[in-house]
Amino acid sequence: MLLRIENLHVSYGAIKALQGVTLHVNAGEIVSLIGSNGAGKTTLLRTISGLLRATEGRVLFENDDIFDEAPHEIVRRGIAHSPEGRQVFANLTVAENLQLGGYQQKSRVKLHGDMDRAYTLFPVLGERRSQKAGTLSGGEQQMLAIGRALMQHPKLLLLDEPSLGLAPLIVRKIFEIIRDINAQGTTVFLVEQNAKQALTLANRAYVLQTGRVIKSDDAKKLLEDPDVKKAYLGG
Repeated sequence: MLLRIENLHVSYGAIKALQGVTLHVNAGEIVSLIGSNGAGKTTLLRTISGLLRATEGRVLFENDDIFDEAPHEIVRRGIAHSPEGRQVFANLTVAENLQLGGYQQKSRVKLHGDMDRAYTLFPVLGERRSQKAGTLSGGEQQMLAIGRALMQHPKLLLLDEPSLGLAPLIVRKIFEIIRDINAQGTTVFLVEQNAKQALTLANRAYVLQTGRVIKSDDAKKLLEDPDVKKAYLGG
């Protein structure tokens, strides 16, 4: 088991964002977390990454408790986070954004090799390597955000709403690339509001509602679940 979350509670003041969340991600899987806006999906990823502090529970990665570790220590362990809204550095070039993603890489030869891998996965980034990230389309910025996260050679890639605001054709391309990344050996934990795409892609999935996990199963079974269909798949 690569990641295990046990009885996780997170609050924003008096507001309880996560209430006793328990789930796990096995090495090699794609696991999706679906739910409506405000369910707590982004909060969970930010807590795993060390960007938010839980009030109770455990976050275990490779059986080590990382509950109190700083974000840079969690990155060093092998967890990379591609955040909601892309959050690329708009005034820096594509190449400079990727270089920042590989900030822990001491070898320049390996750094450039990692950048070449990103350009292979996302050819459009190679074509725009000297272009400022803020001038890229939304889909290109999403590719850059994922490429930047992959520069850390993560064992676990956390993806937060990679399809947000993108055209259907671009969404299909992004999900194809996520599948390729997983096939190359990176475990993926995907938070996604596009429930059909998320469940089609994943091995297993969880449904989060008002800070609680209310369902978990094989993704294919959840695709056929009447409650999931009604709430998230349009009937």
